[in-house]
Amino acid sequence: MTTISQRADAMAATADAKPVFDWLFALAVLAVAAVYVRAIYFTPMEARLGLAQKIYYLHVPSAIAGYLAVSTSALMSIVYLWLRDERSDRLAEASAEVGLVCLTAVLTTGPLWARANWGTWWAWGDMRLTLTLFLWFLVAAYLVLRGAIDDVAMRGRYSAVLAILGAVLIPFIHLSVYVFRGMHPDPIVLKPSQPSLPGEMLTTFFMGALAFTLLCIALIRARYRYAVLHGRLALLDAERA
Repeated sequence: MTTISQRADAMAATADAKPVFDWLFALAVLAVAAVYVRAIYFTPMEARLGLAQKIYYLHVPSAIAGYLAVSTSALMSIVYLWLRDERSDRLAEASAEVGLVCLTAVLTTGPLWARANWGTWWAWGDMRLTLTLFLWFLVAAYLVLRGAIDDVAMRGRYSAVLAILGAVLIPFIHLSVYVFRGMHPDPIVLKPSQPSLPGEMLTTFFMGALAFTLLCIALIRARYRYAVLHGRLALLDAERA
């Protein structure tokens, strides 16, 4: 049972803690909202796909944010394996959770776009879709593994391997459309020559990519601060036990 003194200690530990959600998160949410106001009301519709094409401004920026989060998780995992710094392990976990959310958005909006463009919700023969789903399972396995191991050092080492494997998969996802001829179109922005989007659409896309990147960073920051606060309270409980 938690005593009055324990509650006082917990309150003292949290008094100096930084807020989980701060100005950066609010700015990121406003940026994403502004992008979608622009995408829906001020960006021209694509002639063939119509309104369904506007899913692109959520689908691709979500993928960019997901890749950033997974890459950050892998980088922090490498730092943890090198320095055994628990802060890097904590940041790796926070990034992986945000990455899973972003990848879920990718795998949710992708079938909606595919239904309008390809006439099917999913194409198993498309390697980009399949590899992205595999990446989702890798990140999910990372988080499940962390919840299954109590030993801090062992949990950090084992989960770091999965985080690194996830980041290694990202270049193969991007290059898969060049190697395997599936239903996914070739990149229209990151292409060797020049972007194929018209000027207004390209501007909206870059704004969306920037907004989702900012949101990704804000969410990782918030999740890390929550982990720090949770760790402080857990340490107090352990000392009082």
